Amino acid sequence: MGRQAAILNRIVAAFLSLFLTCAAAWAEDTAKLDGLFDRLKTADEGEASRIEREIWIEWSKSGSPAEDLLLQRGKDAMDMGDYPAAIEHFTAVIDHDPDFAEAWNARATAYYMAGAFGPSLSDLGHVLTLNPRHFGALSGLAMILEQSGKPERALEVYKAALAIHPHLQGAVEAVERLELEAEGQEL
Repeated sequence: MGRQAAILNRIVAAFLSLFLTCAAAWAEDTAKLDGLFDRLKTADEGEASRIEREIWIEWSKSGSPAEDLLLQRGKDAMDMGDYPAAIEHFTAVIDHDPDFAEAWNARATAYYMAGAFGPSLSDLGHVLTLNPRHFGALSGLAMILEQSGKPERALEVYKAALAIHPHLQGAVEAVERLELEAEGQEL
């Protein structure tokens, strides 16, 4: 009985050590992202572009080399216009790690590019549940809303994305365009 207890204690200690290491890494990643988002709100356009790249790099870290490889293969398939293959790769990542928001976002993009707005919207919902600051997902949602004939809702969502990332490419122009269209409708 003493030997089993000693083995169990070592296993528990190893898991506790692993948990504390992961928790510390998560806290460090969260603190890094918090800092990047704070800087993003006050950055000029050039600096905002650099900060945005840093945020995307952080979001793309799954913590698993296998998941990172699948994510990259999916992105490569998208670059080649092979959206079914991209969807398969991103689905494999999601199957392994359903809490990895960037896999959901990548698959939402692949669905969107394939013209499958329903599945894209569903995946965007997952992204925003896991990562409410995901300005890319908000922008994607706004694009779908706009294309679906809901310009008022699209405008709200674009503005929400801009509250997070004031220099978000495409969103600034979309807000200006949609506001102008809304003004033109009032008589």
